[in-house]
Amino acid sequence: QTSFYGRFRHFLDIIDPRTLFVTEVRRVTGGVGAEGGSAVPCALTVSLGDTLQAIIHPDTNETIFMPFRMSGYIPFGTPIVVGLLLPNQTLASTVFWQWLNQSHNACVNYANRNASKPSPTSKFIQGYLGAVISAVSIAVGLNVLIQRANKFSPATRLLIQRFVPFPAVASANICNVVLMRHTELEEGIDVLDSSGNIVGSSRVAAKHALLETALTRVVLPMPILVLPPIIMSVLEKTSLLRSRPRMILPVQSLVCLAAFGLALPLAISLFPQMSEV
Repeated sequence: QTSFYGRFRHFLDIIDPRTLFVTEVRRVTGGVGAEGGSAVPCALTVSLGDTLQAIIHPDTNETIFMPFRMSGYIPFGTPIVVGLLLPNQTLASTVFWQWLNQSHNACVNYANRNASKPSPTSKFIQGYLGAVISAVSIAVGLNVLIQRANKFSPATRLLIQRFVPFPAVASANICNVVLMRHTELEEGIDVLDSSGNIVGSSRVAAKHALLETALTRVVLPMPILVLPPIIMSVLEKTSLLRSRPRMILPVQSLVCLAAFGLALPLAISLFPQMSEV
C-alpha cells in the first residue's frame, strides 16, 4: 500500500465484480485462519481478505448494499455515464442525467463513508442537495452558452456539448466533499501513532484529507467523461458506424465501460488510505 502500483493492484481486487454475488458473510468458529477457536469472518469467493474489504464496511462491520459497493460502481454507474454523454441533450434530459448521477454518487459516498465519528443525516442531505444544484446549474448554464455561441458550426457545437458533463460533475463532486465534511476543518480528525492508537485530533490532517479527497473526485470523472467523447468523435466518422447508426449506442456503452474500468482503480489509488502528515 506504500506504492501507487501496490494500491492499484489492491483496488483491482476490491472492485472485482465477482464480489457482488456474495450476499452474506457468516462468522464461523475454528475457520480458516482462526487461532484458538476464535470467530473469524469467512466467505467462499475470490480471496478472504479481498472479499471482506469489498463488501464489509471497515468502521461499522456491516455488509454494504450491493449496488453501492465499490465493486458495483462500474456496472451500475456505466449506464448513467452513457446517459450523460448522449448527444443532442434537451434541457430535461440534461437535468435528469445530472440528478441521477449525483444521486448514485451520494448513495455510494454514504455507503462507503468514514463512520468512525457520528455524522448527522442533515450533513448528508446538505451535501447531496449542493451537489445536485451545482451539477445541474453548471451543465444547463454551459449548454445555454454553447447554444448562443454563433461562432461555432453545428458540428463544433455538438462536439463541445459532449464535454459539458465533466466540469459539471467535477465541480459538483468538490461541492459535495466540502459541504459534507466541512466540519472536519473546524473540529479536526483523529490522528494515530504508528501503533494505531488515537493520540488526538488535527485540523491540519483534516485539511490534508479533504484536499486529497477532492483531487480524487476531480481525477475520477476525467477519463470517464473526456476520453469517450474524443474516441466516439473518431469512431463515428468510420464507414462502419456511418452505415450502421444503430451500433453507435452499443459502441459508446463499451467505450464508457472501458474508460470507467480504467479510471476507477487509477483514481482511488492516487493516495494511500492512511496518510502521514
